[in-house]
Amino acid sequence: MKFKSIIALSAAIAVIATGCNKKLAPLSADQFSVNPSPLEVVGQKVPATVTASIPAKYFQKNAELTVTPYLEYEGIRVASEPFQMQGEKVRGNNTVVSFDNGGVVSFPVSYAYDPDMRRSVLVLDFAAKQGNKQYVLPQVRVAEGLVATPALADASKVAPAIGADRFQRIINEKYNAQIRFLINQAKVRKGETESKEMADFNAELLRASRDSSRQIEGINIESYASPEGNLDFNTRLAENREKSTSEYLRGQLRKDNVTEFGELTADFTAEDWEGFQQMVAASDIQDKDLILSVLSMYKDPEIREREIRNLSSVFDQLADKILPQLRRSRITASVNVIGKSDDQIRALFISDPSKLSVDELLYCATLTDSPAERLAVYQKTAELYPNDYRAINNVGACIFEQGDFNAAEAAFQKAEAVKSSPEAQMNLGLIDLVNGNYSSANQRLGNAAGAQGVGDALGVYFLSQGDYLSAMHAFGDSKTNNAALSQILTKDYSKASATLNSVAKPDAMTSYLKAIVAARTNNDAAVTENLDQAIRLDKTLVYKALTDIEFAHYLPELQNRYSR
Repeated sequence: MKFKSIIALSAAIAVIATGCNKKLAPLSADQFSVNPSPLEVVGQKVPATVTASIPAKYFQKNAELTVTPYLEYEGIRVASEPFQMQGEKVRGNNTVVSFDNGGVVSFPVSYAYDPDMRRSVLVLDFAAKQGNKQYVLPQVRVAEGLVATPALADASKVAPAIGADRFQRIINEKYNAQIRFLINQAKVRKGETESKEMADFNAELLRASRDSSRQIEGINIESYASPEGNLDFNTRLAENREKSTSEYLRGQLRKDNVTEFGELTADFTAEDWEGFQQMVAASDIQDKDLILSVLSMYKDPEIREREIRNLSSVFDQLADKILPQLRRSRITASVNVIGKSDDQIRALFISDPSKLSVDELLYCATLTDSPAERLAVYQKTAELYPNDYRAINNVGACIFEQGDFNAAEAAFQKAEAVKSSPEAQMNLGLIDLVNGNYSSANQRLGNAAGAQGVGDALGVYFLSQGDYLSAMHAFGDSKTNNAALSQILTKDYSKASATLNSVAKPDAMTSYLKAIVAARTNNDAAVTENLDQAIRLDKTLVYKALTDIEFAHYLPELQNRYSR
């Protein structure tokens, strides 16, 4: 019996030794997976999830294991947050792994993005502890390479918002006058033709006819009868009022020698129920709501008139206040004011820009394709009109496109100080994007609703946050490199290709993005064709292409092609 007890005790000690005293064995790469693999830039970070499959009978009950993920590149090692696991008999708050069953354990890794990370390796370092013993396990390599395509988003290439001019070469003006008639009469009375209203109208037509910068486009006469009495009679009456008004006006035009007045048109309305309703609604007649209800209930003119006459309490007020105003002819002249021609504006800017309005000057800047000339126009406009934010903002926009972001920011801030505007808010948001101030950029772009091009700025912001679908929606139908990038990242390669082919001023990055689309769609010939074009335009893209995992499949050919 004593012998059997010794045997049992020895077996128990063996189990304890197996579960507690044996060192942790080295781990292998096939026990780990990484998502995504290869790694990928998301916004300004390189995030991933590492999953470890721990086999049964591996994790000693008294063991603690600290895993430190390192990203190694260009001689640099950057650590992510360590992750700790422990055996079942360890007192602690770390993830417990069963000795008997093993387990699947996942933990996050994250690194601040550095462009040199394109050639990188994700490795895991292991530090083990069992009681008082500490030791390290061999390093394990779990992922290689980094997809840096999202980092190609470029806020500096977004067109800043311009404070637009309100210049119109042709401005249409309307001039009106009315001739009123006595009840049941169609004769134009002398008192009406000599009224101040009619005199002012005729004088305006005369001035317009003598001014080379103005053109009388046309004159229209609308004549009416008030809506009481017989419809046939009112029809003839309105027609006669139209004829007598036309005769008077033609005679006045001859008298004033106004010969160029476009087309003189005339028409009549037998019973002016529309005008009647408008005047009643605007009046102070006590029972006007009752009258308006009658108009809404009955559409037949005769029934309307009968029902309104039955309202004896108000009909006298209508006859006194409303109906006389409806016995009229309304004359309307349409006059076009012709502004300065492009040549006149250019010439005045050179000779004496002070003779141009702020909108003519802002328009003048649109007449040149030269960035330097455009900047000079905006600078002169800001000098002459310092209280107009648009010119100051537009100076900043020109400087932004030159790449001087500090000077551009100062101009945008000055414009914003003159008057808060969507344009300045958007442009300051672009400065924030260029400088990596994403929280401020988000706030400013939120205040930029209505600014031209704000969708492009928002698209770049969403790309910087790794929200590629929102970026694509923000870009809409924009035909830019950034818009195409959002389509590449959402894997809409057909749309991305169409966008890149429609970029107004394609550059080296346009061709580089075409090469990425070609690589992702296995179009081998288009990869080298577009990379050749990109590198012809920008020699620095050689290194990018040779270190870009997008082209890993083509690396031997590219090394031979570009490393000569």
